[in-house]
Amino acid sequence: MEKFYQTESDPKQLSPLTFAYVGDGVYELFVREYIVSKGNCPVKKLHSRAVSFVRCEFQAKVLSEVLMPLFTEEEKEVCLRGRNAHVSHVPKNSSVADYHAATAFECVFGYLYLKGELERLRLFFDKILEFAETEETAHAQK
Repeated sequence: MEKFYQTESDPKQLSPLTFAYVGDGVYELFVREYIVSKGNCPVKKLHSRAVSFVRCEFQAKVLSEVLMPLFTEEEKEVCLRGRNAHVSHVPKNSSVADYHAATAFECVFGYLYLKGELERLRLFFDKILEFAETEETAHAQK
């Protein structure tokens, strides 16, 4: 079991929005580490690159097209709980459906992190990067 702060907790006792809260930070750290590994550049450029990964539209698309087929039954249940969680607001630039899907995406990341399943998260992030590269190539060909 691998976590930054080595404390015992039972993820099954936490709410889906708590998972999403943690998952947002975990996923953001994956994204930032990946972007920084590509080389040094101005912070403004780092931020704009990160935004392309953390947009709820992107997360919703990745969830449905990449991650859902890879999920275990337990991960699917957590995802469903996250998607159905009551959120207090939806950003004006996002659809309700995309926002709920992004919450589900982050919920799974938070749940797996709290369980200490970093290898599983790394696998998912590698698949996300493959998808992002494919999307970028397709967009460049248009």
